[in-house]
Amino acid sequence: MTEEPRRSFFNESTGHAPGRGRLAGRRILVVGGGQRGIEDPDPPIGNGRAATILYAREGAHVACADVSGPAAEETVAVVTEEGGRAFAIEADVANPSAVESMVALAAERLGGLDGLLLNVGVSGPPLGLAGESPDEWDRVMAINLRSHMLTCRAALPVLADGSSIVFVASISGMRPNSRKPSYDTSKTALKGLCGHVAQEGHERGIRANLVAPGLMDTALGRDASRRRPARNEGPLPFGRQGTGWETAYATLFLMSRESAYITAQTLVVDGGLIDLWWRAG
Repeated sequence: MTEEPRRSFFNESTGHAPGRGRLAGRRILVVGGGQRGIEDPDPPIGNGRAATILYAREGAHVACADVSGPAAEETVAVVTEEGGRAFAIEADVANPSAVESMVALAAERLGGLDGLLLNVGVSGPPLGLAGESPDEWDRVMAINLRSHMLTCRAALPVLADGSSIVFVASISGMRPNSRKPSYDTSKTALKGLCGHVAQEGHERGIRANLVAPGLMDTALGRDASRRRPARNEGPLPFGRQGTGWETAYATLFLMSRESAYITAQTLVVDGGLIDLWWRAG
């Protein structure tokens, strides 16, 4: 690692910082808290797993939902080993009835909800419009966008006043760059959905915000780089990609009451990529 990355790489970046009680007593549902399996001898932690572990470390009781039950259980095992509290829920959020059951089970076992992280997202080969079939478009939209709407619709009635909802989007929703039309469009649309959810929740003090990660060294990120090597070309902010932990800490701020006067906003976690590097050429 060069000197420049060292200046921006801390214990928080690697998940080694201690908890500080920032979510003490909170009841949070993390959707997409498992981890996608990839062919890698040392796979990096993903946003959802990092967030689940971090929230529990900060004092929350967490429901970890994922389409893969074993992946969710693996996340919960890490939390339990650290002395935190979490349980797993297997749920395919592309299925509307599964979303309803997931939210109901989380609220029942947690004794209510006052936090919701929406971290689900899929992509695919960067084939442009010509390679985007109607079925593939619908698949991506069902998972990346419709599931978020369905989860918020089910959760709003049971969320406690003063709760926080955080969507994990992407800088691809701010400036199309994946060459996957359905992915870029779904991430752009999350901004509109987030604003509507924030508007509906406003009278009860329920906030909704977006986190937009950039080039992150997560399982999904490495998989994307294999499909599109150009993703790693050009200068990287601070000489490196971001980590799942750094996305998780951004969501932690918005999930906590430290951000009590922030709603309907986007927090970009990209090391300045779209403003400093992409603008320059």
